[in-house]
Amino acid sequence: SAARFPDRSRFIAYASRAMRGLIIDHIRERRALKRGGEFHLTTLDTQTEEPIPVIDEITRLNDALGTLEQADMPLAELVDLKFFCGFSFADIATMRAVSERTVQRDWQKARLYLHDVLTAD
Repeated sequence: SAARFPDRSRFIAYASRAMRGLIIDHIRERRALKRGGEFHLTTLDTQTEEPIPVIDEITRLNDALGTLEQADMPLAELVDLKFFCGFSFADIATMRAVSERTVQRDWQKARLYLHDVLTAD
Protein backbone atom coordinates (compact mmCIF):
# COMPACT_ATOMS: atom_id res chain seq x y z
CA SER A 1 0.00 0.00 0.00
CA ALA A 2 1.19 3.52 -0.76
CA ALA A 3 2.36 5.81 2.01
CA ARG A 4 0.12 8.79 2.70
CA PHE A 5 1.34 12.11 4.05
CA PRO A 6 -0.88 14.76 5.62
CA ASP A 7 1.13 17.60 4.08
CA ARG A 8 4.20 18.46 2.05
CA SER A 9 6.43 18.99 5.10
CA ARG A 10 5.72 15.44 6.38
CA PHE A 11 6.61 14.07 2.94
CA ILE A 12 9.86 16.08 2.83
CA ALA A 13 10.78 14.91 6.35
CA TYR A 14 10.15 11.30 5.33
CA ALA A 15 12.10 11.70 2.09
CA SER A 16 15.06 13.31 3.86
CA ARG A 17 15.21 10.47 6.37
CA ALA A 18 15.07 7.97 3.52
CA MET A 19 17.90 9.87 1.80
CA ARG A 20 20.02 9.56 4.93
CA GLY A 21 19.32 5.83 5.04
CA LEU A 22 20.30 5.42 1.41
CA ILE A 23 23.54 7.34 1.88
CA ILE A 24 24.49 5.36 4.99
CA ASP A 25 23.62 2.03 3.31
CA HIS A 26 25.65 2.99 0.23
CA ILE A 27 28.65 3.92 2.38
CA ARG A 28 28.46 0.67 4.31
CA GLU A 29 28.11 -1.37 1.13
CA ARG A 30 31.04 0.33 -0.55
CA ARG A 31 33.15 -0.03 2.56
CA ALA A 32 32.36 -3.75 2.76
CA LEU A 33 33.45 -4.15 -0.86
CA LYS A 34 36.70 -2.32 -0.25
CA ARG A 35 37.61 -4.42 2.84
CA GLY A 36 40.35 -2.35 4.32
CA GLY A 37 41.10 -0.34 1.21
CA GLU A 38 41.07 3.42 1.29
CA PHE A 39 37.58 4.76 0.53
CA HIS A 40 37.26 8.12 -1.14
CA LEU A 41 33.94 9.89 -0.84
CA THR A 42 32.93 12.05 -3.78
CA THR A 43 29.97 14.38 -3.59
CA LEU A 44 27.74 16.50 -5.69
CA ASP A 45 27.97 20.21 -4.95
CA THR A 46 25.13 20.82 -2.52
CA GLN A 47 26.36 24.28 -1.55
CA THR A 48 26.80 23.21 2.06
CA GLU A 49 29.36 25.04 4.11
CA GLU A 50 30.49 21.98 6.03
CA PRO A 51 33.03 19.58 4.51
CA ILE A 52 31.88 15.98 4.11
CA PRO A 53 33.39 14.01 6.99
CA VAL A 54 35.09 10.65 6.67
CA ILE A 55 32.98 7.51 6.51
CA ASP A 56 33.37 6.47 10.14
CA GLU A 57 32.19 9.92 11.20
CA ILE A 58 29.12 9.68 8.96
CA THR A 59 28.26 6.32 10.49
CA ARG A 60 28.73 7.75 14.00
CA LEU A 61 26.62 10.75 12.99
CA ASN A 62 23.85 8.40 11.86
CA ASP A 63 23.93 6.67 15.25
CA ALA A 64 23.88 10.05 17.03
CA LEU A 65 20.92 11.12 14.89
CA GLY A 66 19.05 8.06 16.15
CA THR A 67 19.60 9.38 19.67
CA LEU A 68 18.49 12.87 18.62
CA GLU A 69 15.34 11.42 17.02
CA GLN A 70 14.39 9.99 20.40
CA ALA A 71 14.97 13.33 22.14
CA ASP A 72 13.69 15.79 19.52
CA MET A 73 12.38 14.51 16.18
CA PRO A 74 12.05 17.97 14.52
CA LEU A 75 15.74 18.70 15.21
CA ALA A 76 16.73 15.33 13.73
CA GLU A 77 14.61 16.07 10.65
CA LEU A 78 16.36 19.43 10.33
CA VAL A 79 19.75 17.70 10.24
CA ASP A 80 18.48 15.33 7.54
CA LEU A 81 17.18 18.24 5.47
CA LYS A 82 20.31 20.36 5.83
CA PHE A 83 23.13 17.84 5.95
CA PHE A 84 21.93 14.89 3.91
CA CYS A 85 19.63 16.67 1.42
CA GLY A 86 21.46 19.98 1.14
CA PHE A 87 18.47 22.28 1.66
CA SER A 88 19.28 25.87 2.62
CA PHE A 89 18.02 27.50 5.81
CA ALA A 90 15.64 29.55 3.67
CA ASP A 91 14.26 26.40 2.00
CA ILE A 92 13.73 24.70 5.35
CA ALA A 93 12.10 27.83 6.82
CA THR A 94 9.64 27.88 3.93
CA MET A 95 8.87 24.17 4.34
CA ARG A 96 8.26 24.60 8.05
CA ALA A 97 6.48 27.96 7.83
CA VAL A 98 8.89 29.55 10.31
CA SER A 99 11.53 32.25 10.05
CA GLU A 100 14.98 31.52 8.73
CA ARG A 101 16.40 32.69 12.05
CA THR A 102 14.32 30.05 13.86
CA VAL A 103 15.79 27.38 11.59
CA GLN A 104 19.31 28.70 12.26
CA ARG A 105 18.72 28.57 16.03
CA ASP A 106 17.37 25.03 15.74
CA TRP A 107 20.39 24.09 13.60
CA GLN A 108 22.69 25.33 16.36
CA LYS A 109 20.73 23.32 18.95
CA ALA A 110 20.96 20.19 16.81
CA ARG A 111 24.69 20.66 16.23
CA LEU A 112 25.34 21.15 19.96
CA TYR A 113 23.30 18.08 20.83
CA LEU A 114 25.09 15.94 18.23
CA HIS A 115 28.48 17.29 19.33
CA ASP A 116 27.71 16.27 22.91
CA VAL A 117 26.63 12.78 21.83
CA LEU A 118 29.60 12.29 19.52
CA THR A 119 32.20 13.49 22.05
CA ALA A 120 30.66 11.37 24.83
CA ASP A 121 31.59 8.17 22.95
